Amino acid sequence: MSVTTGNGSRVLAVRHETLYDYDTPVEVAHHSAHLRPRDTECQQVVDWDLAIDPEPEGGLGALQESRDAFGNWRHGFNHATVHDRLSVVSRFQVRLTAPPPPAIDESPPWQEVAQALRFRAGATQPEAIEFALGSAFAPVHAALVDFGDGLFEPGRPLLAVAMALMARVHERMAYQPNSTDVATDALQALAHRRGVCQDFAHLMIGALRSRGLAARYVSGYLLTRPPPGQPRLLGADASHAWVAVWCPLNGWIALDPTNDLAVGLDHVTLAFGRDYGDVAPLRGVIRGGGTTPPTVAVTVEPLP
Repeated sequence: MSVTTGNGSRVLAVRHETLYDYDTPVEVAHHSAHLRPRDTECQQVVDWDLAIDPEPEGGLGALQESRDAFGNWRHGFNHATVHDRLSVVSRFQVRLTAPPPPAIDESPPWQEVAQALRFRAGATQPEAIEFALGSAFAPVHAALVDFGDGLFEPGRPLLAVAMALMARVHERMAYQPNSTDVATDALQALAHRRGVCQDFAHLMIGALRSRGLAARYVSGYLLTRPPPGQPRLLGADASHAWVAVWCPLNGWIALDPTNDLAVGLDHVTLAFGRDYGDVAPLRGVIRGGGTTPPTVAVTVEPLP
C-alpha cells in the first residue's frame, strides 16, 4: 500500500472508444452517456470531444447535455435510421495535480464519523449522508459487516480503517477479467472472491456503508505501465473504478482497492455516484441489435 505525496503534476491524454458491431440491424436507439470528465480539485479537463458514428438525429449539435444529480456531465442522443454498427469515441486531456497526503492518524475515530452520519429529524445533515445509504450494487448487509471484522476497532482513526479495508479487499479478492459482469453486486463478488475493479470498489463501499460510513463510487481511467523495454500499446489501458471515503477532516479521500493504493497522478476521474448504476459510461435502449457485447479500447498517454 502506498500514499501519494502532494508534490507534482502531469498532463494525460485519454481516448475511450466503444464499438458495437451488432448481430442484427438496429432500427431505433436511445443512448445516455457519462463520457465527459468532470473537473475536480486535482483535475482540470482540457479539449473534450465526442465523436459518434453514425451521427445521431440532428447531428452532434443536437446532443442533450445536462448534469445529473451528482453534478456529472450527461449526454443523450438518438438514432432513428437503421444501422448495424455504432462507434462512440471520447477524447480529452487532463492536467492532474497530486492531492495532499491524508492525515491518517489525525482523522477522527470511525464511530464518531458514523454517528454524525446517522439521520436525525430536524438536524442539519452532512452532504455525504446520501453516500452512507445502501444502493443496488453496494448494499448495507450483515455479510459486509462480517467482511470488515477485526478492522473496525473502537477509537481507530477513520482513514486507518479505510486503508486497512482497502488492503483486505485487495488481498482477499482475485482480479479476474470476465469473471463477473456489469450486473454483479458486492455480495455476489464477495461470494465468488473474484472480479474486476468495479467489484473491488462495490465490495469496499458496501463494507464501509454497512458500518455507517459514507463512500462513493468513482469511474475513470488508469494509466498502465508496460513492462521495461516494451512499448505502450494503444487501446491497452483500462476503464477503471475506485472508492472515495468521506472524512470530516480531509473531505473525500480516493482509494483504489484493485491496486491497494491511494489515488494519484495515474488516475483520471470521469464521474462519481452511489455505484456503477449511476455512472455507466454508455447505456441505451435499442430495437434490434442482437446480443453481441461492445468492444472497448482505452488509451491513456502522458504528455510532455
